[in-house]
Amino acid sequence: MSILAENVKTIYEKIAAAAKKSGRNPEDITLVAATKTVSADRINEAIRAGLTDIGENRVQEFTEKYEDITEPVRRHFIGHLQTNKVKYIIGKVCLIHSAESEKLLDEIERLSQKHGIITDVLIEVNASGEESKFGVEFDDVLPMLENNEKRENVRIRGLMTIGPNYSGEDEIRAAFCKMHELFKNLREHSFKNSSMDFLSMGMSNDFEIAIEEGANIVRVGSAIFGERIYK
Repeated sequence: MSILAENVKTIYEKIAAAAKKSGRNPEDITLVAATKTVSADRINEAIRAGLTDIGENRVQEFTEKYEDITEPVRRHFIGHLQTNKVKYIIGKVCLIHSAESEKLLDEIERLSQKHGIITDVLIEVNASGEESKFGVEFDDVLPMLENNEKRENVRIRGLMTIGPNYSGEDEIRAAFCKMHELFKNLREHSFKNSSMDFLSMGMSNDFEIAIEEGANIVRVGSAIFGERIYK
């Protein structure tokens, strides 16, 4: 077994352990492998090792690798998405994790209508309140769900966040717990074209905490592929 295959196996085992620790079914947790700076060949190898979902952070990388990732896999877009770049990924991903403005949602709606498709998205929330992070404030989420009722081709399927930088476990857990509370509260509401199905939070350094606090999607990169090599 290659090191990459061993890493994939280890992450799935850690996901299962974290799920069981919190009384959840491991099969309810989706691992999205974050593939920023990872070559298409290594991504294909990781898919053969058992990955079912991959997520790209950059539109340019997404388009460059798209044809070369030949193994069957569900593709997500998990990075910051500029409005003028939506056209390059529309119809090619199963879920956009980083919707954070009405302007962006309007452009996704426009292009989805043009292509005759429904696009699933998550609202990105800045759970830690850090200025360096993208995402909307907690109080902005409900109005975004209400405003989405006017759209026909965008479905909001849940929430996404990135854990606090350089924080201890208590701070990370508190941010994820707050997100889960918001997620649960919004589930009590009924919205046209929106539902709280997915809570995407947790990366290589904190995905186990995220699962314990209610995440059902985790985005793991370096723990699978090794430290990133930036060009």
